[in-house]
Amino acid sequence: MRDMTNKRWLSYIPVVFLILSLALVIRLYGSDALAGGSQIALLTSTGICGIIAVFCYKQNWAEMEEATFRSFHTIASSIIILLLIGCLSGIWTVSGIVPTLIYYGVQIIHPHFFLFCTCIICSIVSVMTGSSWTTIATVGLALLGIGKAQGFEEGWIAGAIISGAYFGDKISPLSDTTVLASSMSGTNLFTHIKYMMVTTIPSMCISLLVFAFVGFRHEITDASLIHTYTETLSNTYHLSLWLLLVPFITGLMIAKRLPAIAVLFLSSMMGAVFAIIFQPDILAQIAGYTEVNRQALVDGVLKGLYGATSLSTGNEDIDQLVATRGMEGMLNTVWLIICAMCFGSAMRVSGMLQDVSKIFTKFTKTRTGLVASTVSSGIFFNVTVGDQYLSIILNANIFKKLYEEKGYENRLLSRAIEDSATATSPLIPWTTCGMTQATILNISTFTYFPYCIFNLASPIMSIIVAFLGYKIWKRRDFKG
Repeated sequence: MRDMTNKRWLSYIPVVFLILSLALVIRLYGSDALAGGSQIALLTSTGICGIIAVFCYKQNWAEMEEATFRSFHTIASSIIILLLIGCLSGIWTVSGIVPTLIYYGVQIIHPHFFLFCTCIICSIVSVMTGSSWTTIATVGLALLGIGKAQGFEEGWIAGAIISGAYFGDKISPLSDTTVLASSMSGTNLFTHIKYMMVTTIPSMCISLLVFAFVGFRHEITDASLIHTYTETLSNTYHLSLWLLLVPFITGLMIAKRLPAIAVLFLSSMMGAVFAIIFQPDILAQIAGYTEVNRQALVDGVLKGLYGATSLSTGNEDIDQLVATRGMEGMLNTVWLIICAMCFGSAMRVSGMLQDVSKIFTKFTKTRTGLVASTVSSGIFFNVTVGDQYLSIILNANIFKKLYEEKGYENRLLSRAIEDSATATSPLIPWTTCGMTQATILNISTFTYFPYCIFNLASPIMSIIVAFLGYKIWKRRDFKG
């Protein structure tokens, strides 16, 4: 067994190197850092971790490789979902579904209420779906277009979308993070959800107040700009209320609790069919044909599903709005997820992650310190392992026994984990969530970070409630 006292400091080397190298890459490349530089930083940090583990901790390299490969099954479904989201977002735009939602939405939602309504709409959809990713990839994209037409900054729009989406991700009984956090802490699912309301509702109320305030201060865009958007979209696409049948059926599938992969696949296929029916000219243009024929339709649909597409509408802003990247546009994200998983697995299997995490358990003498340490640990694991699921699992494993020893209920642990690991995951550029949301919305994580009010407020609210002691009892004092 390795000498923990003498060698524990070595565990910090890969983490410090990763933080410094990511800072350098981000400084050099900005938002483009996620297109390769961040992945190299993660893989290099993984190599440093492996060298230390083998030569200093005498870890068996083959065992590390095997354990790392086994961990990849945890991200397999996420990668499939990510690729399907690329298909869906691409074909829904090409088919005219997203432009139709923008066309009618920009005329219905008043600019003063836009951010407020955006957050509410995404909250409702995410509670229904239990998935922030699905919410952002469907209604989120349409709301992004509406917000741009009304003159809002991208950061504020994305902040409202993500805030609402992660509200449902935290409290929906269909959410995998909600189920994981409750099960890992040994808490009944609905007990966990009910207890989450104590911190989640105030965080959402703060978010809605901020979005309402910003919305009322927003200078209403000149009506001519909205007219330009609606006229250009109607001239480019064959817009029809029939196109809204696809999101309606998607909503029904979600209500029936079909698996996310099935819903995304079927919705993409419906989008492909409607693209052939309503937008044959656009499909031919995308495929590079001068006239509509069977080959042009097939090529156009496939390009809409897997590749980057662009249209010339005569308006540069709208050109960017209706440009798509399809499945191909998700490959950088997949690459980043794999690299982040390599680093997280190497740190976890070698035992270095457990060593580093012990720094947080030193500040757990008080109730506030215990919850603050749990919250800080959740954020730290998001930064280092790049995956909210691993963050939840590791956090629960480290703190569960400590909560039990101090007599606190498991539901306090599960809430602190969700308030940190789940809520902050989209705020870190190299996590699965951060890269996914930035890719779907085509907005840098650094751009939307300060505007995700709900995600920023959640971990702080968890610590404030712990300080106040509201509805926090030790098990021996708990009366129900």
